[in-house]
Amino acid sequence: MQLPLIGITVDNVESNFASGKYESNVEYSRMVAAAGGLPLLLPQEIELASHYVELCDGLMFTGGDDVRTEAFGIPAHPESHCIDPRRQAFELALLDALANKPERPALGVCYGMQLMAVHAGGRMNQHLPETLANAVEEHQNNHRHPIVIRIGTSAMLTSPGAGARLSNDELSNTAVVSSHHQAVVDAGRLRVIADSPDGVIEAIDDPTRPFYVGVQWHPERSDGLLNLDLIKRFIAACARDSSADLH
Repeated sequence: MQLPLIGITVDNVESNFASGKYESNVEYSRMVAAAGGLPLLLPQEIELASHYVELCDGLMFTGGDDVRTEAFGIPAHPESHCIDPRRQAFELALLDALANKPERPALGVCYGMQLMAVHAGGRMNQHLPETLANAVEEHQNNHRHPIVIRIGTSAMLTSPGAGARLSNDELSNTAVVSSHHQAVVDAGRLRVIADSPDGVIEAIDDPTRPFYVGVQWHPERSDGLLNLDLIKRFIAACARDSSADLH
């Protein structure tokens, strides 16, 4: 059986394209492979974005530094550690191309979720410690914490094949791992499907698409229903989309 091809965005060494080197946390590709996908790291060639979307059965937008809000008419906070502008421009081009192919699954992780939100007209809290006293303890340094699911039906919660929603009992026994400086405060055209007990938005989706999900945590760093199993649900959606492309 042909494995679904999953395009994975990469970072720049020192978050600087001028470094001349890409880098990627190994967990992303290893977890995609463990979930049944064929990982493919995507060089930041902006003019090739639509070709990548056509080639891949699904795309994973990975974590990184902070969103460059100037691209959306909002000055950067003095405490922002902004992503390389070429990386952001490339990934916005991928999101534009995905908008023209809405059946193609996509999963955004941390910065990837944040970029999905601002691409959809959302807004960021650019310095979470300024408004949340426990930001460092609860949301940075790979802290494990629970989340609260707000929506009953979402591709994020649907078991592959059977289509059954994960139960509240199952979800109450899982935790997520976070490490982020900023947070989404408005998901724009996307839907908020989960938050943390202190109100930080943790997951968003587009219910009109088969699988278009962003999560604030790092599912590649842990096992469980909202971690490795979430990536498995993403890969299952990509496999279905790949089969549809063959007909």
